[in-house]
Amino acid sequence: MQYVPFGKLGFDISRLGFGCMRLPTVEADGKKAVDVPRAMALIRAGIDGGITYIDTAWPYHGGESENVVGLALRDGYRERVKLATKLPCWAVKERRDMDRILDEQLKKLQVPFVDFYLLHALDKERWEKMKALGALEFLESAVKDGRIRYPSFSFHDEYQVFEEIITGYDWVMAQIQFNYLDTEYQAGLRGMALAKERGASLVVMEPLRGGALARPSADIQAIIDAYPEKRSAVEWAFRFVGDYPEVATILSGMSDEEQLADNLRIFDGVKVGGLTEADKGLIAELKAGYRRRMPIGCTACRYCQPCPMGVVIPDLFGDYNEASMFDDWGRMRRHYQGYIKEEQDAGRCIQCGACEEQCPQHLPIRDWLETVHKAGTEGAE
Repeated sequence: MQYVPFGKLGFDISRLGFGCMRLPTVEADGKKAVDVPRAMALIRAGIDGGITYIDTAWPYHGGESENVVGLALRDGYRERVKLATKLPCWAVKERRDMDRILDEQLKKLQVPFVDFYLLHALDKERWEKMKALGALEFLESAVKDGRIRYPSFSFHDEYQVFEEIITGYDWVMAQIQFNYLDTEYQAGLRGMALAKERGASLVVMEPLRGGALARPSADIQAIIDAYPEKRSAVEWAFRFVGDYPEVATILSGMSDEEQLADNLRIFDGVKVGGLTEADKGLIAELKAGYRRRMPIGCTACRYCQPCPMGVVIPDLFGDYNEASMFDDWGRMRRHYQGYIKEEQDAGRCIQCGACEEQCPQHLPIRDWLETVHKAGTEGAE
């Protein structure tokens, strides 16, 4: 296991962090539940293998994750790790909810304090809500009374919102989505640079893009196989993120013993600055290969918005491109049902053409909307 300093906090942290969102499950009464003995053993095996950062959250596994982590960290394991959990911003209605939820989380985790406490999945709307309800003052008070040590946040929105949040408080850590396809997405490389300037360490989530980068299509796998250095798609993705000195810990949601063993093996060699120029060229080629699989040249500039019928054109095109990149049409159809429910789907298009008049890319938007609607309701051919 490789270790790096966690910013200016005075301790080193493992490059690999254990994300407890995808623990092993079993069927119980027709529903999936965490396989508690196996999950406990998996977490402990990770710690025995050198992992020193454990990440959980209020909603993971329907609220079970924090309980399981608490059980796993008994018998001396808590003292060997830094523990992170998160305030579910969407569940907060008033200031006192924050204290109530944190106290319940500490009880579930069976600990008197957590090291990192994150405002969970901040975006523009949630950031404004948290400020208005006094979340920053809550974090200060929770540090003073010893329930948390390091105020942090996780993030899902555009860069401009990240800039507003990270400059709006003296954060210790920010958790961002980052992988070799998402260098300009959400916080991205600009957010990394700004976090460094602000003295906030970074924890990275989605290094495998929800597992998609671990399951390359045949054409992408062929690029990997042709490269002299023989490494898996998973290892290249982890090595890309680990190359950045701004990144302290890289989270992986490990679901079984095989994944854990493979990740521990990989992170024996994931070093800052470890990629050669040839390696970087390979990753650029992989990125280009995925981009070639995106049929709609939409840049999500949103000039086509608002649609008079409420069609969320860039979001629909983004889901269609994702499905094309990763051959995951089932996920696209599931998302599409949500668009239909919200009356934002492509089937609402009345062919007025207003979107095409505004599109800088001069895309045949109306034709693509017909294609997207068919894929969303019937599936891709």
